[in-house]
Amino acid sequence: MSEPAAVSRHYAEPGFDLQRVFDAAVVMPSLLRPTIGAALRSVYAQAFSGTIQILIGIDDPAADRTVLQPALAERPPHCVVTVVDLGYSTSERRGGVHKDYSGGALRTILSYMANSRYLAYLDDDNWWHREHLASLRAAIRGADWAWSLRWFADAETGQPLCIDEWESVGPAAGVFAKRFGGWVDPNCLMINKGACEAVLAAWSLPLTVDQMTGDRQVFRALVNRFRPAATGRATTYYRMGFHDPNHEKRMTAIRARLAQNQPECAKDGQ
Repeated sequence: MSEPAAVSRHYAEPGFDLQRVFDAAVVMPSLLRPTIGAALRSVYAQAFSGTIQILIGIDDPAADRTVLQPALAERPPHCVVTVVDLGYSTSERRGGVHKDYSGGALRTILSYMANSRYLAYLDDDNWWHREHLASLRAAIRGADWAWSLRWFADAETGQPLCIDEWESVGPAAGVFAKRFGGWVDPNCLMINKGACEAVLAAWSLPLTVDQMTGDRQVFRALVNRFRPAATGRATTYYRMGFHDPNHEKRMTAIRARLAQNQPECAKDGQ
C-alpha cells in the first residue's frame, strides 16, 4: 500500500524553528489562480521587521499545483510558506460539506493552524501595499482587531482606480451600515487570535441568504464583542470582478470619483 500524500508542507530555511511564534500570519484560501504569484510577492515585499507565516489552503482539487512553484522559489528567509492541500474542497460550492462558498472551512482551519497571535487575510487575486502588515500591527496595539482601507483595482489590468469610500469603510459606516452595521473586507483585516478566537468558526458560517457571507458573520462578531482600531490608510488592493452583483454600482461611483480628480495612484497606500 502506498504512503498517503502529505496534507501540509512547510517551505522554510534549513533549521528554521517552526515552533517559534511568528510575528504575523497571513491566511490565504486559494483556488490557485494565476494571480497568486503577485499576491505572495506582495507579502514577501512587506516592510515588516518580523517573521511571517503564510498559510495557503488549496480549495480546488483539480487546480494546477505548479502555479505555486515560481513564487515559492522566491520566498525570502523571514517568510515561511505552509501549504495545506487536503485533496478535496471543504466548500459546498465544490462538493464539500461546509456552506461558505468563499473557501469553505479553510479560513477557520488555517486561522487555528497559524503559529501567530496576529492573523491577516489575503485572497489569491488581491495584493498589499508594502506597509500593510506593519501599519496593522501598529494599529492593533491596545485593540483586539484592526483594519485598513482598500483600493479598487481594475478586474483585467489590476490598475488601482480609486480608494473604496463606500463599502469596506469600517463599523457603522458605508453602504452596509444599515444592513450589517458596516463592513470590512477580509483582505483588510488583522485579528488578535488570542483575544478573538471565538470568531474564527464564523468564517465557515455564512448568512442564510447568501453563501458568500461568512465574512459578514465575522465582522458582526468583531464589532459587537471586541475593540477595533483603524490604520486610516488604503493598503489593500481589491481586484474587482465583472460578475460581482455590485460591479456596475461600483463602476458608476468610481467614475464619478475619478471625475473629481482624486490624487494619482502613485500616492497609493497613504
